Amino acid sequence: MHFDATFFALVALIIFLGIVAYAGGFKTMSSGLDARADRIRNDLEQAAKLRKEAEALLAEYKQKRIDAEKEAASIIAAAKADAEEYAAETRRKLTESLDRRTKQAEQKIAQAEAAAIKDVRNAATELAIAAAQNMVAQAAKGAKGDELIASSIQAVKNRLN
Repeated sequence: MHFDATFFALVALIIFLGIVAYAGGFKTMSSGLDARADRIRNDLEQAAKLRKEAEALLAEYKQKRIDAEKEAASIIAAAKADAEEYAAETRRKLTESLDRRTKQAEQKIAQAEAAAIKDVRNAATELAIAAAQNMVAQAAKGAKGDELIASSIQAVKNRLN
């Protein structure tokens, strides 16, 4: 029978496995593999727990973002309403101010017109009195003329004022 290298490799493997079995190496290897499997299982459980916590945290932050967006929208709406109210109030005050100033201007114009009319009346009265004095003075000379002038002047003043 002819033995080649494969046969000797098989014999060496069987001897090696026998020594390992005799020395208790399979138990050590299997306990090491079991420990590693337990460690991997624990790591997977911890990873699953961390994933659930991360998902819960993500959902919480999404809800906070939605709430913040709603709050920002309500703040913007309130600011717009305040701005519109302020603009309306400003327009109303401006209109009132313009109306008040217009009335004041109209009153000043009316007062100026009244003063001008009074001045014209006074000037006309003075002119009429001067003309009457001049006419009466020429028409009546002497003492009777003086008396007539004085009474006429007094009558004109009473009627015009």
